[in-house]
Amino acid sequence: MPEARAVPSAPGRGVEPPLTILLVEDDDGDALLVEETLRDSGLTARLTRARSLAAALRLLGAEGGVPDQCVLLDLHLPDAEGLDVVQRVLRAAPATAVVVLTGLAEEGVGLSAVAAGAQDYLIKGALDPAVLERSIRYAVQRRQIEQAAVALEAGRLRAQENARLERGLLPSPLLHEGSVDVVARYEPSRSLGLLSGDFYDVVETSDGTVHAVIGDVSGHGPDEAALGVCLRVAWRSFTLAGVTGTDVCELMQKVLVAERTGPEIFATVMTVELPPGLARAKVVRAGHPPLLLREVGGVRLVETAAGPALGLLPGGTHPWREDLMDLPAAGALALFTDGLFEGRISDDGRRLGEEGLLALAAAHANGTAEEFVTAMISDTRALSAAYGGHSDDVALLHLEWKQQK
Repeated sequence: MPEARAVPSAPGRGVEPPLTILLVEDDDGDALLVEETLRDSGLTARLTRARSLAAALRLLGAEGGVPDQCVLLDLHLPDAEGLDVVQRVLRAAPATAVVVLTGLAEEGVGLSAVAAGAQDYLIKGALDPAVLERSIRYAVQRRQIEQAAVALEAGRLRAQENARLERGLLPSPLLHEGSVDVVARYEPSRSLGLLSGDFYDVVETSDGTVHAVIGDVSGHGPDEAALGVCLRVAWRSFTLAGVTGTDVCELMQKVLVAERTGPEIFATVMTVELPPGLARAKVVRAGHPPLLLREVGGVRLVETAAGPALGLLPGGTHPWREDLMDLPAAGALALFTDGLFEGRISDDGRRLGEEGLLALAAAHANGTAEEFVTAMISDTRALSAAYGGHSDDVALLHLEWKQQK
């Protein structure tokens, strides 16, 4: 007689799909008792029997078969016994419910088996159809609930860990002299993420120059978020090492080409250098939107010289140009990504656009840095709320300086 054989049970009441049950029992008399009790219970089931632990483990690990929902497990088998049997079955089939079968004098063993991970235990000498049906149904439901709880907890822990990781990857401005105040806002389009393909950073070098960068990697997934972090960290490293201007764009493009997941991926970037004295700013723009200049009397949209986005022409050399921009004695620069103005604001699909963004900025020209940044994010979100909201990642970096004494 083979170690495992199919044992059909009588159809149960109702039309529910049959439960798949594996009976692990070497004693023919005990096995017959379980089969007959199960048949009398009316539980719709497909019963398979294994005479040893080895046979049971082969069935539980078989590829292509229907996974068993419940194991009725004797603890005294020819090749194993005791709680070790329970533990080995649970390792082989962690999603399967286990009901232990014990003798009349072994109720304590049954309790220990439940403590070891089994869902229930039954005493062979006290089996009746109603008790067996209840125990199997309870065990299967309890195991499903346990698995769902484990999955939810694992998901919660992963979400917490991802959030901690992403918060750790967000930039912390590295400033020493306090000549420039920084306010930034960052909103990824990924609903469950803190990071996206947009990035920004601000550092001050030993000569007192404040360097800023803002960029936007094409796409919105985790690969783009990782590439954005990679480019930001590369920019900070290059800048602190003394590389500036178009040379930084050249090196960042090499990093992008090496790290991107496909040749279609590119990134727009703008870098700004604010030297001591803050008389003029040096701007390099690689396919990125212009910037806003806040000064006494209003706000202007400033178009500086622009080259292609990083990654579009990887074979070229220095296709970008440094542009100098006169600064007021007191004022601010607002650098942003296109997600801030590309939201749709009407039924005909019209987007806010750069001119619409300038009009919003002018309406908040007299606000503080915090007020200005908060209003720009909230107003653009409100205008596009009825038409899909901010469909792209949004980054806004505000650099403000006071008049020098």
